[in-house]
Amino acid sequence: MDITERASSIGSLADDTRRELYEFVVAQADAVTRDAAAAAIGIAAHMARFHLDKLVEAGLLDTEFRRLSGRSGPGAGRPSKLYRRAQGTIAVSLPERRYDLVGHLFARTIERAAVGGDLNATVVEVAQDEGRQIAAASRPEATADELTRISTVLDAHGYEPRAEGDAIVLVNCPFESLARDHTALVCSANLALVDGILDGLQCTHLRASGEPHDGRCCVAIRQAD
Repeated sequence: MDITERASSIGSLADDTRRELYEFVVAQADAVTRDAAAAAIGIAAHMARFHLDKLVEAGLLDTEFRRLSGRSGPGAGRPSKLYRRAQGTIAVSLPERRYDLVGHLFARTIERAAVGGDLNATVVEVAQDEGRQIAAASRPEATADELTRISTVLDAHGYEPRAEGDAIVLVNCPFESLARDHTALVCSANLALVDGILDGLQCTHLRASGEPHDGRCCVAIRQAD
């Protein structure tokens, strides 16, 4: 889900009726029927169904079907459609931040370092591996040149790549607040992460270059020597 789709999903809650329905559904311990939701906010059942289904389309609610009587077999009645909070997380930030990614990376680092090994070396190792996994999950045009391939993947992860001569600078740091407070650790991991993406994309003519710069990411992409 790109940032436009995420913004659209959250925008669904600007409608008062949908927001009230959403707040009711997520406050319940179990999934609820449209009738229960309709009664809770005082609207007709058919109107509740319409708005609840729109919330499902927006990725904010999930549905399931269940016989509320607890019985099965002939005469048990048709399963009811129930609504509950969607499992995924939707967040929008401008510029885009990816604290989930760096959190996952550092969690893996701690797990691996706990069984022995130098912490700094483990950060680099894990970050490079994470980068290769990102590359493997991405599908840039196979016929595209290396600069285009790496730009496509980095753009999808919030780096806002921009051509500058024969290099690419990264206008946005997805880990900005962490990088500001823990510069050496986060920038080292970030450099290794981008290096791993380059390796995974087989961009053999490019390299990740550590270039601290106020107001943008500490990594740039340059031609390999």
